[in-house]
Amino acid sequence: MARKRLFWRLFLSYLAVTIVSLLAITWYSFSALRTSSLEHAASDLSARAHLVAGQIEKGLALGGPHLVDSVCKELGRSAATRITVILPSGQVIADSDEDPAMMDNHAGRPEVADALAGRVGIATRYSHTLYRTLVYRAAPLYDKGKLIAVLRVAIPLDPLGKEILASQEKIAAAVVIIALLMAAVSLYLSRRIVRPIEEIKRGAERFARGELAIRLAAPDSEEMSGLATVMNDMAAALSDRITTIARQRNEQDAILAGMIEGVVAVDTDERIISLNQAAARLTGADPIASKGRSIHEVVRNHDLQRLITDILGNAEPVEREIALTGEKDIHLQVHGAPLRDASGEGIGALIVLHDITRIKKLEHVRREFVANVSHELKTPVTAIKGFVETLLGGALQQPEEAARFLGIIEKQVDRLNAIIEDLLRLSQIERAAEQEEIALEAGNILDVVKGSVQVCQPQAAARNIRLALSGDGTITGRVNGLLLEQAVTNLIDNAVKYSEPGGEVQIAVEVVGGDIVISVKDRGCGIEKEHLPRLFERFYRADKSRSRAQGGTGLGLAIAKHIILAHHGRITVESTPGRGSTFSIILLVSS
Repeated sequence: MARKRLFWRLFLSYLAVTIVSLLAITWYSFSALRTSSLEHAASDLSARAHLVAGQIEKGLALGGPHLVDSVCKELGRSAATRITVILPSGQVIADSDEDPAMMDNHAGRPEVADALAGRVGIATRYSHTLYRTLVYRAAPLYDKGKLIAVLRVAIPLDPLGKEILASQEKIAAAVVIIALLMAAVSLYLSRRIVRPIEEIKRGAERFARGELAIRLAAPDSEEMSGLATVMNDMAAALSDRITTIARQRNEQDAILAGMIEGVVAVDTDERIISLNQAAARLTGADPIASKGRSIHEVVRNHDLQRLITDILGNAEPVEREIALTGEKDIHLQVHGAPLRDASGEGIGALIVLHDITRIKKLEHVRREFVANVSHELKTPVTAIKGFVETLLGGALQQPEEAARFLGIIEKQVDRLNAIIEDLLRLSQIERAAEQEEIALEAGNILDVVKGSVQVCQPQAAARNIRLALSGDGTITGRVNGLLLEQAVTNLIDNAVKYSEPGGEVQIAVEVVGGDIVISVKDRGCGIEKEHLPRLFERFYRADKSRSRAQGGTGLGLAIAKHIILAHHGRITVESTPGRGSTFSIILLVSS
């Protein structure tokens, strides 16, 4: 249904009341004017009748009907009045305008009937004799208390009607003018009433658009002023509330964004309500585009979907470990609990995702470390035990065999001792680095590397491998000379071991992009790409058979890595199978 504007409702209402009132006043005025005119005519007729009554009575007493008729005609012409004399029987015996003999019996005329009854009768009607509308007044004439005749006088209504019409036209013109004035007043009042309401409406629309800082002007009327005040108070309260909600939401978003745990909230239809950055990163979802979508569309993992279904179905907290497969497998510890509103009704579920991939990896590394340590220690121990049993079994009686066996036992003991020493050294370095007990002081980097080259020179010479050192002797940094020398020595030692005889190992010291880079490059067999990420783990060997044949403990690269970490640097490796490897130590110039 179409709604009308309040302005038109008020204006038309005021106009309708005005028109109805004016019509009522006009009708009353016309009616009163007609009544007043008729009363005036009746008064006039009464005066005229009083003037002619005496002469008519004399005529009736002195002569017959002919004398009365002559008197009536004479008086009628002089008074401009129609005069009629009627006997009690209704017979007309005299008339100023017509021949009495030709006139009907008038006993049935209303005014004549009233006069015959002893009353003064007044009537207005159209005369078929004169073809005009007349006002009649009839009064009884008595002689010694006896009704002898009825005297009726009449005047035409035309002049009176013209006066009434002129007066009515004046009244109508005044009514039209008043109606126009009232219409203008109604228009002004309607606009005056509606204008503050429209201003408040426009203010409310601005409030709805979020412009809560504006304030409505207070109109003149008490009611509108009170409404504007209430609207202003409401806007202020809404502004404060929205500010509070926005601050709380920002705090909540900041907390959720800063959490390392993923947080996902779903409704009872398993559609995502909220998803923080950590959860988006873990699941690979878009935190904005995911809102409102089903969790099954965003995260295609059966275990997670079943966990959410269990939470919504049982309304009990759930904790499980699940794995998300993809480019990188992610292991998650998932805590789920139902979400409830203020009345305690369930509205969804909250899932917290803890990334335990690193923990799983560390557990795997720990298991491999234990297995590798056990294997590395078991190999020399088994060899020692075997040769000791052989010696006890009778080989001691053979001096040459006994000497050879004891030499092998000594070599295995040395290997076992080297493993234990490397483990102890690695443990000491880690502990000292954690407690920041490693002293760093300014030193010449090239001098430290020269010491490593000198340590490895005999081994390189034995295999006819050239150690080529280059670098700027002015490069300095904050280092622990002994530890850094050991780290570089381990890298050079590995390069010599895996280089072919007659080859070359290049060692360089340079500044690249504001960092000190110590690189050790060999032209050996190289390392397969899949082994590079784990190359610095304890006891990890890319080629186990060849590594053990070279006599290493499997801890050299791990020791070098932790020494460089203690210097707040990093160590990298680049390798191409069949073309050699390049190990780089990167330190900050200001480290």
